[in-house]
Amino acid sequence: DTLCFVMGVGNLPVIAEKLMAHGRAASTPVALVRWGTKPVQEVLVSTLEHVVEDVAKAKLKAPAIIVVGDVVNLREKLQWFDNKPLFGKTVVVTRARSQASAFREKLAAQGANVVEAAAIKTSPLELFDEDKRIINNTKQYQCIVFTSGEGVRYFFDALYKEGKDTRALGNSKVAAIGCATARELQKYGIVPDIIPVDYKAESVVDALKQHVKAGDTVLLIQPKKAREVIPRELRHLDIDVDILRLYETQQDTSQQEALVDALQHGHVDYITFTSSSTVTNTLELLGEDALSLLEHTKIACIGPITAATAMSAGLKVDIISPVYTTEGLVDTIVKDCVN
Repeated sequence: DTLCFVMGVGNLPVIAEKLMAHGRAASTPVALVRWGTKPVQEVLVSTLEHVVEDVAKAKLKAPAIIVVGDVVNLREKLQWFDNKPLFGKTVVVTRARSQASAFREKLAAQGANVVEAAAIKTSPLELFDEDKRIINNTKQYQCIVFTSGEGVRYFFDALYKEGKDTRALGNSKVAAIGCATARELQKYGIVPDIIPVDYKAESVVDALKQHVKAGDTVLLIQPKKAREVIPRELRHLDIDVDILRLYETQQDTSQQEALVDALQHGHVDYITFTSSSTVTNTLELLGEDALSLLEHTKIACIGPITAATAMSAGLKVDIISPVYTTEGLVDTIVKDCVN
């Protein structure tokens, strides 16, 4: 028969001794499971005769469940959790907390122990008369370009405050830079007309050229600080560009202690950067010890622009996701871990 003991680690010597004294064979399989189905799960398999010694050697502590019986021999057939590709790996997520949940869940689904250490946060900018004029006249634009999911949310918040809804975009082509941005637009009932093959500014311009021409007017939704490549290249094509800046990215210091503690005291296998701002703000949070704290941690970046920012700061970039999404970054980390 199978026996299970809950909260029995402290009494393990007595349990093993009494079971053998009352007829259980010394060779009976025993398993201890600590923190089952969590990323820090530990499993020790032994026999009644040697389990006390093995637990002491492994320094396995409570809490743990003790399983005694031949069912332990089925572990290799039944195990489903600790054979996930990222099991036993600790991954730090630095993106804004408002965007981190789905990323964390994808990593956890692969078995990773995820440390959330947001380095950035976003906040809305004050809207001036010119901004409101643009929002109230979106039908004048042949194309409206959204560069991020955050931009989508802030745009529709501003649109609703002006008493308008998605019908205001009815005459315009809509471009989404990235699958995540496209998915965010779909929440508002908008299916993008244009999604560039990748997220490089040059690819965005090439995609837009198929839908707009000289003399057309394009509206670009951007944060306060953004690269000027897209508007510059469009203007070179005699396309008028208005830029609506609705939000800004700021440093988030709320998780600074958790980030430093994870790098100092816990073995962090990967730290992920999903934008240039996550790189620069993380390094600022870590201060002058940043490079030494990250010395033994693999640096994983979305795309070449984020990677270039990391390398220019002196970091050795180990992983660059060829697909510029969190899903792509998770897949790339899994491949790196498996290989």
